[in-house]
Amino acid sequence: MTRAVVVGGANLDVKARSTAALEPGTSNPGTTVTAAGGVGRNVAAALALLGTPTTLVSVVGGDDAGRQVLAETEAAGVDVSLVRRSAPRTGSYTAVLDDQGELAVAVADMEASDLVGPEAVLAARRAVSSAGLVVLDGNLRPDALVAALELAGEAGAPVVLDPVSAPKARRLAGALRGRPLHTLSPNTTELGALVGRDLAGAAPAELAAAAAGLGDVTHVWVRRGRDGSLLCTAGGRPRQHARVDGPVVDVTGAGDAMLAAYCHVVLQGRPLDDAVRLGHLAAAATVASPHTVRPDLRSVLPLDDRSTP
Repeated sequence: MTRAVVVGGANLDVKARSTAALEPGTSNPGTTVTAAGGVGRNVAAALALLGTPTTLVSVVGGDDAGRQVLAETEAAGVDVSLVRRSAPRTGSYTAVLDDQGELAVAVADMEASDLVGPEAVLAARRAVSSAGLVVLDGNLRPDALVAALELAGEAGAPVVLDPVSAPKARRLAGALRGRPLHTLSPNTTELGALVGRDLAGAAPAELAAAAAGLGDVTHVWVRRGRDGSLLCTAGGRPRQHARVDGPVVDVTGAGDAMLAAYCHVVLQGRPLDDAVRLGHLAAAATVASPHTVRPDLRSVLPLDDRSTP
């Protein structure tokens, strides 16, 4: 199968979940678990679990956290040979979830991601030269993003980018101008940050107009939370896709699984609407699991169904 190369953050997730309704300003009874995380790493792990050969380009520390991240990522089937162990410490993402599994607050220590510079990206030249898709996350520095886009352009590899957050989208906006993307996958807040206006509560037509103003982006897949998503294709009509509902155990990693499933289908050359539908199913399956990257993701998705509901 065609290989994906993912360039982005890798860190250790610390997830604390309350066993009762959260009370702010005091200690709450609950449980705490640690697991490998990071947007890029999660996407890479989910892609590999779905059956796509995947290489991760990232940076961790030489500490116990870094060793855990590498071990879990490699166990998922990801090639981690291009993950550098040069950070002073491995990045971390600490999330507090309420008793319903919804995120209450989180703190991201992603300083290690700033060590994924152009030199780390250029070291992946051979992997990118044979890649069918390059996936980037918004934790990258602008100069690393530019290096990755140029490298992918030289190789003729399509690029998918997840902006990750509104502040990071604003930081990367200048680096994206005039550079082609296959797919940009922002939520409405991130899309607003990229175009410089507030799109909270915006109707699909306004979102599509904003997406059209992004320049050389072929597809803009706008994630709209409870309203599902909107797929905007250059020169075509935007298509709305409904969210897939189900039980909520832990919301962590849902968006990463959503993007990974989308990329998996894109690499198969199937219609983008199939990719979006499978992405929504992957998000619902992940939310219904206690795992950030569900280890049985492949078996719970209708990967061979060409008429995914």
